[in-house]
Amino acid sequence: MAMSTQREVDEAEIRQLVDKIVEGVQGKDLEGLRRLYATDIVSFDIEPPLQHVGVEAKLANWAPVFTFFDRVRYEVRDLTLTVGDDMAFGHAFARLSGTLKNGTATSGMWARVTYCLQKIDGTWSIAHDQVSVPLDVASGKGVVDLEP
Repeated sequence: MAMSTQREVDEAEIRQLVDKIVEGVQGKDLEGLRRLYATDIVSFDIEPPLQHVGVEAKLANWAPVFTFFDRVRYEVRDLTLTVGDDMAFGHAFARLSGTLKNGTATSGMWARVTYCLQKIDGTWSIAHDQVSVPLDVASGKGVVDLEP
C-alpha cells in the first residue's frame, strides 16, 4: 500500500472540514460550525454587510438560516482544492435549500463559494470565505437561477 503524502493527508482533512460544514448546517449546529472557522475569519458572505469579521459575525450569519428553515439541506458540489504547507484555497458551488417553518419547500439557489484555509497548530481552519452569485450588470440584480 502506497504511503500518503502530507499534501494528500491535508487535502483529505480539508475535504472532511467542508463535509463538517454541510453536517453543521444541516444539523443546525452553530457550535460545531464554530470549530471550523478561524477566530479572526473575514467572511464575504452573500448577505450584507460587505464583510463579516470574526467567528461570532460568521455564526451570526448562519443563525437566521436555522430559524428560517424547519429542515435545512446544504450541498457542496465540485470542490476543487489547491493545498500548500500551511495555506490552502478552494472553490465550489453550494446550495442551501429545505423546508421553511411555514411548511413551504424551497429548492434554494446555487452560489459560488471560495475558501481560504490556514493550518494552525496542525489543524486546518477557514480563515476567509466568499459566497457570491453572478450579477446581471444591466439590472444590478443577482442571477440566482443558474445550475452548475
